[in-house]
Amino acid sequence: MLNDSNAGPATRSAHDAAWPARLHVVTGKGGTGKTTVAAALAFALAAGGHRTLLVEVEGRQGLAQLFELEPLPYAERRLPDAGADVRLLAVDAEEALLEYLEMFYRMGRAGRALRKLGAIDFATTIAPGLRDVLLTGKVKEATTRADDAGRRTYRAVVLDAPPTGRIGRFLNVTAEAARLAKLGPIKTQSESVAALLRSPMTSVHLVTLLEEMPVQETTDAIAELSALNIPIGRIIVNCAHPPLLADAKVTQAELKRGLAAAGLPGDRRTVTTLLAEARDHQARHALEQQLRTELEALHRPMVELPLLPDGIDLAGVRHLAGLLRAAA
Repeated sequence: MLNDSNAGPATRSAHDAAWPARLHVVTGKGGTGKTTVAAALAFALAAGGHRTLLVEVEGRQGLAQLFELEPLPYAERRLPDAGADVRLLAVDAEEALLEYLEMFYRMGRAGRALRKLGAIDFATTIAPGLRDVLLTGKVKEATTRADDAGRRTYRAVVLDAPPTGRIGRFLNVTAEAARLAKLGPIKTQSESVAALLRSPMTSVHLVTLLEEMPVQETTDAIAELSALNIPIGRIIVNCAHPPLLADAKVTQAELKRGLAAAGLPGDRRTVTTLLAEARDHQARHALEQQLRTELEALHRPMVELPLLPDGIDLAGVRHLAGLLRAAA
């Protein structure tokens, strides 16, 4: 049995109550802020002296951009000046294939020769299924890695995964590979990854905005993942707006009185413009409430993260991490 490497029982039980998995897969429609949420979750899980690994697999170098770093290599590196033991890894399919060939076939030198000939790039380009098998295989290896005493290298691994439109295919590719492969390391590796992704050690969290398209993709992804028997974690509503004027009855007279009390001009044009903006805001709030109700009907635990008006930086990621850590 693997042991948690560096946490006391109280801290460990508090973490496990809210975020019990070892592998946290974070997906969401493009533009919902899934990379930011994945980073915040890695920080949340690193609280109390834990070590976490934050992984990306899409080749976008989104983590480097988020933390204003040089492009990440294919190596696990500690995030500098983070105030927590968070490691970063950008998984490269080509490098992962070389690692795979060395690990299972002892083809270190031959693999490098194939790379010079362009065979590695050719293989990962024409066989996107192979590419995803390699990517998920590396994530699985990091999640289950332990020392000789059985202590896990990472308390948790957080994967900034492909968007909701591709998440089912991405996570199910190893099961398909295991079904097609008759024997050998590919079958064994694929079966082990597929088993991890369907076990309680994995949890897929879906990031959404309170907008129609992201909510619809979230609904569709949950149905797809449920059909594939892949464990679903939380719905994380990102960039939530405060409910200003939600139930207020805004009239021209009230606006004029308010402007006068503030010492501001209350001419007809100003009042008309403010009234239109107030009603637009109320209409948006009503739509958000409707979409929130649709998400609640999916019967998954939900967390809401606020819109940060100053944008996202390391301090913003830490702030969101605190909110995720406090989630019941």
